[in-house]
Amino acid sequence: MGHIALRDLDDDDVDAIFEMMRDPEAVAMAAFTASDPDDRAAFDAWLARQRSTPGVRMFVVTEDGGFAGTAGLFTVDGDREVTYWIARHAWGRGVATAALDLLVSHEPERPLFARAAAHNGGSVAVLSKSGFTEVRREVSFAPGLGRDVDEIVFALVPTLE
Repeated sequence: MGHIALRDLDDDDVDAIFEMMRDPEAVAMAAFTASDPDDRAAFDAWLARQRSTPGVRMFVVTEDGGFAGTAGLFTVDGDREVTYWIARHAWGRGVATAALDLLVSHEPERPLFARAAAHNGGSVAVLSKSGFTEVRREVSFAPGLGRDVDEIVFALVPTLE
């Protein structure tokens, strides 16, 4: 693993993000994706909504300055959540954990929440390494898979000193 950093998302990143988010193996792991990852118009509309929504913060994950994924913060039903998507070429080398730790350092609000498909062992491990703990499990529809899957909800709570 090289030097991991977060930077603001730039218009020049959009094509790389689209390609990353349509990788079939990554879609299978993430599960909670677009129902048609190849639909560029839907992707562009989704990204435009995210970028214009107050409270949403989107970052590009870089490794040694090169594109390695995305990370973000958003609010759903009053809960602050984190998300990340690491490009397959960066899987299994600590990039996701380093990126998540940086992302968490950008957000003072606690608790922070995260969600992962239960079958995504890599993401479950990353969240655990970064101090998130499982708070519940639920069954949710995964558009990327076209079926219900087990989903784990995690929380990062303030530490007692």
